[in-house]
Amino acid sequence: MYATMQQLVQQAKETPLHKVVLENECQLSGLTQQQILEKFRQRWQVMYASAHKALEKPQKMIGDLITGQASRQKQYSKREGFLGESTNRMMAMAFSGSEVNASMGRICAAPTAGACGILPAVLITAKERLNSSDEELLQALVVATGVGAVITKNATVSGAEGGCQAECGVAAAMAAAGVVYLAGGSAQMCADACAIALMNCMGLICDPVAGLVQLPCSFRNASQSVNALASADMVLAGQTSVIPADEVIEAMYKVGKKLPAEFRETALGGIAISPTAKEISQQIFGEIPQI
Repeated sequence: MYATMQQLVQQAKETPLHKVVLENECQLSGLTQQQILEKFRQRWQVMYASAHKALEKPQKMIGDLITGQASRQKQYSKREGFLGESTNRMMAMAFSGSEVNASMGRICAAPTAGACGILPAVLITAKERLNSSDEELLQALVVATGVGAVITKNATVSGAEGGCQAECGVAAAMAAAGVVYLAGGSAQMCADACAIALMNCMGLICDPVAGLVQLPCSFRNASQSVNALASADMVLAGQTSVIPADEVIEAMYKVGKKLPAEFRETALGGIAISPTAKEISQQIFGEIPQI
């Protein structure tokens, strides 16, 4: 059993990291490793589908604030842009997850519904780049969830409690660790990738326009997907976090606790109270949400 990133890394010196996480899940659930892996396969199918559903068919939702983002980004990816076709397509898949979520479609919270586009978009992109097998992909997904579980235990993944750093930021941390593992990185490298991804978005607030999980949530799904890959690349290049992952997680939690209520999913701060956002809220609901 493990409760911290340090313990997770320590136990992985004797056993592959994904197996450490699986064994822990077996103890907690009473299920066998094969039963747990089958659940992971089922969840991955949901993730994969949500990452592709809106690429061709924009999803309808209340307000339609983000309808069509995924298809626009996918079309743009063919032009390569500044970040190249692969990264732009990854952002399109992250947008797709957000669109499916906002339209009340089927998604897999990873770690939350508001951040659901990040992990699948990043892992799909990494799998394609590395030509990884389905088995290797599942192992990376297991590692990502193990990281998410540690953060959930010691901090928070709630935007209402810790801001968007705790939702999209944690999703980026999970994805970064998963990508590093998929690329053959060590457990310590996975921990470093987690820490770097969290540091990159420390203090990120949650300010949904009209109180809907659409804007700026979808843009943060896309941008934090890039953060995840960038953090993974830094670690694979030999960079280290310097500050241990557990300390970064603790810092993120403390920062989130100190964020004013206006910046924690109440739609009472940030861009949520901009003039245009207020107009949007009135158009959709007829009034500006009050706390």
